[in-house]
Amino acid sequence: MYKKGQGVPQDYKTALKWLKFSAEQGYFNAQYNLGVMYSDGKGVTQDYKTAVKWYKLSAEQGYALPQFNLGVMYKKGQGVPQDYKTALKWYELSAKQGDASAQSNLGVRYAKGKGVQKDYKTAMKWYRLSAEQGDADAQYNLGVMYGIGQGIIQDNVYAHMWGNIASSNGNENGGKLRDFVEKKMTPSQIETAQKLARKCVLKKYKWC
Repeated sequence: MYKKGQGVPQDYKTALKWLKFSAEQGYFNAQYNLGVMYSDGKGVTQDYKTAVKWYKLSAEQGYALPQFNLGVMYKKGQGVPQDYKTALKWYELSAKQGDASAQSNLGVRYAKGKGVQKDYKTAMKWYRLSAEQGDADAQYNLGVMYGIGQGIIQDNVYAHMWGNIASSNGNENGGKLRDFVEKKMTPSQIETAQKLARKCVLKKYKWC
């Protein structure tokens, strides 16, 4: 309530006090939110190490959001030594619970071979799961994989489709991808890609 200013004036310091009280009792949601406040420096001096502490306590209870945030912290080396393998572990735990951002980032790890051996097919799997939830970055990366032919048979129509969808969801690179592959396509292929994109949106990105 104090953190968001719901029913009371927004007050991060008071929110921090109550979150800390609850977090110390073992409530995973309070632990997660306390980690966010230390990570963002709201109501307290920014402290990545303390953020990691609270994220871990929450994540170890099986909560997907702090698992994803821990993946980010280990990837960037914030509050912990940079460690791609540990980042991968936390991303995977979160991704398996359906977190779209974790799935997208896990796809990147497999596509680039960060913390794991390169595996384009596995990258495609995670990109697709995330893209089906509407994650624009995953939709763009899925389009790139189709455009290059990594983990899937090369297909400019589907590269155009996913680039177009990613662009409509706010990913600027999606529009660049669409325009780039369009130069290699026939008018008929472009029309097909546009129709597929419209159908995909209507299906809420499932089975596209």
